[in-house]
Amino acid sequence: MYFWIVTALLTLVVLATLARAMLRGSVGDRPPAAYDLDVYRDQLREVDRDLARGVVSEADADRVRTEVSRRILAADAALQKQEQKLDGSGGYVTLGLTIGAIVVGSYVIYNELGAPGYGDLALADRIEAAQILREERPSQQAAEASLDQRPPPTDVDPDYVALVEQLRQAVTTRPGDIQGHELLSRAEGRLGNFARAHAAKAQVISLKGADATASDFSEYADLMILAAGGYVSPEAEGVLERALSMDPTDGPSRYYYGLMNAQTGRPDTALRIWDQLLREGPADAPWIGPVSSQIEDIAIRAGVNYALPAIGTGRGPNADQIEAAENLSPAERMEMIQGMVSGLSDRLATEGGPVEDWAQLISALGVLGQMEQARAILINARDVFGDDPRAGDILSEVADRVGLE
Repeated sequence: MYFWIVTALLTLVVLATLARAMLRGSVGDRPPAAYDLDVYRDQLREVDRDLARGVVSEADADRVRTEVSRRILAADAALQKQEQKLDGSGGYVTLGLTIGAIVVGSYVIYNELGAPGYGDLALADRIEAAQILREERPSQQAAEASLDQRPPPTDVDPDYVALVEQLRQAVTTRPGDIQGHELLSRAEGRLGNFARAHAAKAQVISLKGADATASDFSEYADLMILAAGGYVSPEAEGVLERALSMDPTDGPSRYYYGLMNAQTGRPDTALRIWDQLLREGPADAPWIGPVSSQIEDIAIRAGVNYALPAIGTGRGPNADQIEAAENLSPAERMEMIQGMVSGLSDRLATEGGPVEDWAQLISALGVLGQMEQARAILINARDVFGDDPRAGDILSEVADRVGLE
């Protein structure tokens, strides 16, 4: 409320000043031509005084009077024109259009770029708001219920649809058939029945028990997210975390985990995750396209001046470097590791990176015995990732392994 009151008062002051300038067109309350007339009349009186003192001749005085009189007539005509313009409606119409354009334009721009009703938020407040949004977001069931039911596809072979129906009936009679539920999950996904597909996948995971793999959980999360129209629900987040705990390098799970952060007010975290996916590649990975098409918008939301990196460059030593290191002496190997550490440290300081890169740097510094620098990097990493629980667990684990805690 106070914001709008102050804004209205400032707008009135600006518009009043603008109206005065447009209607009067001068300093004070007189048009410019009136000042010109005063000057010319003073010149006529000065000619009379010069003639009386004998400074100029009568002929020169007549010539000057003629020129000044001509200028007086021109200034008087200009004055008449300005007064007629002010007395008519033209000046007021122009003023009204200008004021209207300013008011309407300002409102449209602020409504598009601003946040009506919200004050400026500190970083801690933004993180807290994102956490609340994350905790209070809709469930998987609510998200699926909010979507319109998709009509069955018309370009599917009727025989295939009949086979899928037979498969549905078959799994009801054999509820312990893992392969049957797996086939049903894939078939339902091809038909666009993602809710049924993830239900069948959940049955597969339940039947596998301890033998369920990270890929199983990753596929399960993928189907849940597709069923919710691309929305990562709290239930899908739990499945993603399970997949990542089993395989931290799983590409689809990392992509969706970044998407979840983008949807819950943490574009900075999404940017770090997706940037590392691009750097690791490979270029033909299925998540490279979606990440590349969205990451620049995410960087803008995160307030980062971002440029797409080279895809598939990786973050650690490549196979050739590892092979070369095996033939080095201990001193040469340590020198090589120090060079890699320096490069990684410089990149994190200038470009940032995912928590795995920070953990790798801390671990390498521990191997080199540079414990003080490792501790400083650990403190910096915890500041960067804030209250991200997954990042906190990874940093605590590497700190414990290196001996910092």
